[in-house]
Amino acid sequence: MDFLSKFGTATWDIFLQMSPYLLLGFLFAGILNVVISKRRISKHLGKPGLWSSVKASLLGVPLPLCSCGVIPTGISFHKNGASKGATNSFLISTPQTGLDSILMTFSMMNIYWAIFRPIVAFITGVLGGFATDKLIKKEEPAMATVENEEEPHSNKPVLVRIFNYAFIDFLGDISRQLLLGIFLAVLITIFVPTSLFTEHLTYPLINMLIILVASIPLYVCATGSVPIAAALLVAGVSPGAVLVFLMAGPATNAATITVLWKSIGKKATLIYLGSIVFGALLFGILIDYVFEAQLFTTGITAADHVHGEGTEWIALISSFLLIGLIGFVELKKLIPNTYKKTQMNTIYNVEGMTCNHCKNSVEKNLMKVEGITAVTADPNQSLVVVEGDAISNSNIEEIITELGFTYKGEKE
Repeated sequence: MDFLSKFGTATWDIFLQMSPYLLLGFLFAGILNVVISKRRISKHLGKPGLWSSVKASLLGVPLPLCSCGVIPTGISFHKNGASKGATNSFLISTPQTGLDSILMTFSMMNIYWAIFRPIVAFITGVLGGFATDKLIKKEEPAMATVENEEEPHSNKPVLVRIFNYAFIDFLGDISRQLLLGIFLAVLITIFVPTSLFTEHLTYPLINMLIILVASIPLYVCATGSVPIAAALLVAGVSPGAVLVFLMAGPATNAATITVLWKSIGKKATLIYLGSIVFGALLFGILIDYVFEAQLFTTGITAADHVHGEGTEWIALISSFLLIGLIGFVELKKLIPNTYKKTQMNTIYNVEGMTCNHCKNSVEKNLMKVEGITAVTADPNQSLVVVEGDAISNSNIEEIITELGFTYKGEKE
């Protein structure tokens, strides 16, 4: 009973700290999604070189894409003509941060972390892209699966599109990762004694290497990593090792590495992984041995400001609102859509779609195939429903495979 009380109190405290800033971050994510066109992004990433890598990293840092959601977007950019260097810059910098995770870092950690994280993501992205261009001299022309044309505009009002993306699509993509991050953070807070790191694992570099090995195959989104990172700091883990987790956890996982190996090549994937490992250790060492580590372990957090100024009601309302929204998107996932095979459609089993970015990527690319009139991708059920005449299964398989997903044939 004592455990349940501690668990409930710690969980509620985390929601009070993060909810106002997380909701604001989701709103910014919705605005970015509506305002920024992927066609315009691709237009600036075509030429190999440092400037393309800089632009790719600048575009990637604020975008709210996780390490799995960024794959179809990055591959689409590459097939639309972006260089491998720019593609790698985008793939490295994007999943490490996002406006939502930056605001959440500010609320649960402090301003120095909130500033340092995007800077590190930007620098590692640029270095990774530059290394890719230098080490891979010759590139085969990108396959033009994604064409240079304007994305179709929705007839829905702008505010509705912003709300749907921010608080339904995007929240639905990361809700379980967010809840998992909170759950792990609470367990660390309750069960991991501070003495474990302050008295036994006292060498920061060893902490970094342990966390790096654990983080590379782990799938955790940039937002979900924040409560875990905050709990690790409280448990006595060195700030440098926490930074390693904040970089390697969101930026890599086993599925991402496997897909990139097939999509952009072995060399580019090894450079991608090496850039993240090198950058994580380099900046982790800088925090622990060069900078004032105290800046990253102490100080008044944004949450202290909220509660100290008599505005607890903002945190309270935001917490209830966030819990309600998470409940809604999770309930929506539990009620599956029903698809029936007819003379006009074909249903395919497609594995690897994890979010709405995957869904949109599959739908937009398949709609470019002649004869297809409608496409519905369902990541929750791993299904793609295609309507049209004279549909070629080989064309469907080729496009789905090029996007990094696994084609499993027609559903019986």
